[in-house]
Amino acid sequence: MKKKLLFIVGGIVIIGLIGYVFTRVGLSQPQSQSNKIHVTTSFYPLYFFASHIAGDKATVYNITPAGAEPHDYEPTTQDVARIEDSKLLVLNGGKLEAWGDKIKDILKNTPTVVIAVGETLANQNIIEEGESSLDPHVWLDPVLAKKEVVIIADGLKQIDPSNAEYYETNAQALESKLDNLNQAYVVGLSKCQKKDIITSHAAFGYLARQYSFNQVSISGLSPDAEPSPQQLANVAKFAKKNNVKYIFFESLVSPKLSETIAHEVGAQTLVLNPIEGLSDEELAKGKNYFTEMESNLKNLRTALECE
Repeated sequence: MKKKLLFIVGGIVIIGLIGYVFTRVGLSQPQSQSNKIHVTTSFYPLYFFASHIAGDKATVYNITPAGAEPHDYEPTTQDVARIEDSKLLVLNGGKLEAWGDKIKDILKNTPTVVIAVGETLANQNIIEEGESSLDPHVWLDPVLAKKEVVIIADGLKQIDPSNAEYYETNAQALESKLDNLNQAYVVGLSKCQKKDIITSHAAFGYLARQYSFNQVSISGLSPDAEPSPQQLANVAKFAKKNNVKYIFFESLVSPKLSETIAHEVGAQTLVLNPIEGLSDEELAKGKNYFTEMESNLKNLRTALECE
């Protein structure tokens, strides 16, 4: 009986080892066949920027699946294996990737280069439950997003210097589009009757600062955080006092809280997308960072009653 049990356990171990080997081979083979470098990003905006800069010189893999919320996503074993096989890992930094510090420790003695593009750019704090937290949502400000593009391009040049000029050209094209986006926001929000918006979570602080409006959020930095009854009452009171006609919600989380406050104060709801991820359906329709930022501008103009 003992021999039989040992035989079964041994077989399971061998099968597991074979599976691991094939996983690693499957991950590493495309690079050797196509000679493309592997780059991994933590969530959608960084994936979008990195893909455009890398072009056909790299295979870019995004850790957070389409339609998933990056604040609470935990990488799978396969995700970790992909990261270890990558030459570059692009993180946002701060509170966004709960797993960021762990993966940095794992990669400490590997050749994988890790860059956290938001760490040097994030400089706004939000007080939550008596504690100060750094707001990580820098990609929603086109001016800061442009700086993120420069950091990602520098990371690609570091791991693949032979294609530095190619990455620089692609980065400059992306920077030009971000300049145009910034100008659209400057003009679009220059003459508005209102200055206050109410959002489902505190993602738009950098955008608000850049274009001189005020964000009041229902929940904190994480969209899944449950606001207290007192917080909800305060937001509703603010909406009534300032005659806020639109309450913003976002596509990846439940609109319930926004709808509740809108119903209480007699307001309507509109989408303001923090672009933390797009669903498969949205991607299939051709939506991307720029289309969503343009939609955000349109809805902000409506809510702020801009000319």
